[in-house]
Amino acid sequence: MTFKQWIKSPKAYVVATLAAYLLIASLGALDPKGLINGAVSIGVSLVLDILFSLIEKRKRILPDGAAVTGLIIALILGTATSWPEVALTAAIAILSKHFLIYKKKPVFNPAAFGLLMSVIIFGTGQSWWGAFGDLPVWMVVFLLIGGYAVTNRVNKFPQLFSFFAVYFVLQLLMGLFHAGDASDALRPPFINAALFFGFFMLTDPPTSPIKVKDQIIFGCLSALAGSVVYALFGGLIYLFIGLLTGNLYKFLISRFSADNAKAKRPAVSSPKSV
Repeated sequence: MTFKQWIKSPKAYVVATLAAYLLIASLGALDPKGLINGAVSIGVSLVLDILFSLIEKRKRILPDGAAVTGLIIALILGTATSWPEVALTAAIAILSKHFLIYKKKPVFNPAAFGLLMSVIIFGTGQSWWGAFGDLPVWMVVFLLIGGYAVTNRVNKFPQLFSFFAVYFVLQLLMGLFHAGDASDALRPPFINAALFFGFFMLTDPPTSPIKVKDQIIFGCLSALAGSVVYALFGGLIYLFIGLLTGNLYKFLISRFSADNAKAKRPAVSSPKSV
C-alpha cells in the first residue's frame, strides 16, 4: 500500500484526527504531560505490534491500528498517570489484539480491554482529557466534526445512532427515577467521554459488525450494558464494559455464521474403492 492509498483509508482518518486532538488538548491545558504519555503509549504500541507481526510472519506490517490504540489510551488515561503504567496499559492492549483473536481479528477492542485491565490491575484513573472535557464547552465542536468524518468513512452510523439513542434515553430515565448519578452522565466531562467513546471506539471496524441489523443490536447492547453498570457502580469504566459486551456479541454472531455456513456446506464424498 502506498502512502497515497493509506492516507485515504479509515485508519488514516482516525490517526490524523486523534493526533490532532492530542495536540489541541495539550495546548489547551498547557500541560506537556499528555504529550509525554502519548509518546510512551504510541511507542510501546507500535514496537509490540511490529514485533508480534514479525513473529506471526504477517505479509502486511502496517501498525496503524496500534497507533490508534496508543492514541486512544493516551487521550483517556489521566495525564498524572505514571509512564510505566501508561506503557503497561498499552502493552496489555496490544497483547489482547494478538492473543484474543478469532479468524485473525481481535475479539475485543484493544484500547477498551487495556484500559479496563489498567483500572483493575493498577487502579489508574481516566480523565478523558483528550475529549476536551476540561476545556471550554465550544471545543466539543472538534469532537463532532472529527467524529462525523470518521463514522461516515467507516459506515457505522446505524451503530452510533442506536448507541446514543439508547444511552441517552436510559440516562434520562435513570435521572428521573434517581438511579445512580445519571445527572452526571449528561454534563462535562461525562458527555464528552460518551461522544469520544461513540465516535472513536464503538466504531472500530475489526471489532464491530458490518450488517445494519447487527450494528443496531451492537449499539443498543453496548449502551444497555454500560448503563446498567453505571447505575450499579458509577465511575467511568461502564463505557468499556458496554463496548466489550458488544464485542462479545459480534464474536458470537461471527462464530454462529461460520458454524452455520460449515453445516450447510455439502459433504465431499470419498471416491469409491475399485
